[in-house]
Amino acid sequence: MKNNAFLGFIFLLFIFCSQGITAQNITNSSPEIKRLITKKRSFNKTYGYGYIIQIYYGNETKARSLRSKFRLEFPGVYTELDYNKPDWKVLVGRYKTKLEADKAIINFSEKFSGLIVIPLGK
Repeated sequence: MKNNAFLGFIFLLFIFCSQGITAQNITNSSPEIKRLITKKRSFNKTYGYGYIIQIYYGNETKARSLRSKFRLEFPGVYTELDYNKPDWKVLVGRYKTKLEADKAIINFSEKFSGLIVIPLGK
């Protein structure tokens, strides 16, 4: 008798849980959700997403020397030299989340100062 009650309880629990999974699938397959996902992917292709760290903003000579110094200190990290009249920027790393960028700043701040996390696409 106890076994039957226990098996019945497990069966009802299984049915209840499987309905929740089905509800999630219905929500994710709605046309509105699909349209929003498509729109977000299009935005990311155009504007990018994530974060990058700026280590310098100023004249060209110092920007190039800081970029070289950074490449020597952290050889595996992406670096970019960006010109925005009249100043140059040294940008490093590409991170999906701000938390990842903040962790990298802690590592980079031992050798460089004045670091700023910049969201991509803005």
